[in-house]
Amino acid sequence: MPCRAARRLYKALGRRGCFLAIIGIGKTCWGISFLVDPPDDRGLRLLTDVCSLRHWSWLWIVAGIVTFCSAFLRIGRDKIGFAVAVVPPTVWATAYTVAVVSGDYSRGGFVALWYLTSHVGVIAWAATVPEYSVPRVPRPARRGKAA
Repeated sequence: MPCRAARRLYKALGRRGCFLAIIGIGKTCWGISFLVDPPDDRGLRLLTDVCSLRHWSWLWIVAGIVTFCSAFLRIGRDKIGFAVAVVPPTVWATAYTVAVVSGDYSRGGFVALWYLTSHVGVIAWAATVPEYSVPRVPRPARRGKAA
């Protein structure tokens, strides 16, 4: 029974929708973790000068909810989910990059690259993946014309 429900959900969401649902849940959980028990803010001074990480957690939470809800939109309308999904990791990558340039957090460059490749890059790639793609079948070479 659970397998049947999972197949039905996968069929309803498709590849793009499943991806959006998974990262939407992940972003929401990540944001809640900042709300419940904020981590060390080293490298995030650009953000914490504006407000605390508990406040910034709402960026992740709202982006996660929007991304998750976008999973249920039709193909073509799900673009909003991909666009919103890149915002929090881009903000974090920017903060870590500024921390490296200012000399506040030397490890920040690696963390920024991690956010840009493992988050922004993967989301940008997934946004270009068509819902259904069928490999091209090579056509047989024509030997001659029929008389």
